[in-house]
Amino acid sequence: MKAARFTESQIVAIPEQQDSGQTIAQSTREHGISEATATADPFYNWRANQGGRQV
Repeated sequence: MKAARFTESQIVAIPEQQDSGQTIAQSTREHGISEATATADPFYNWRANQGGRQV
């Protein structure tokens, strides 16, 4: 089975930062994720699936 690339805390924190007004570029730089990954499907799936989860 393939290992996860991103931690659970990243998956929850990045959409929360977007809600607080940070840009995608700022939050991805902070977490060490490329901007191309952030604008691709995984980021939007995290946002859709996050649904108020907390770390």
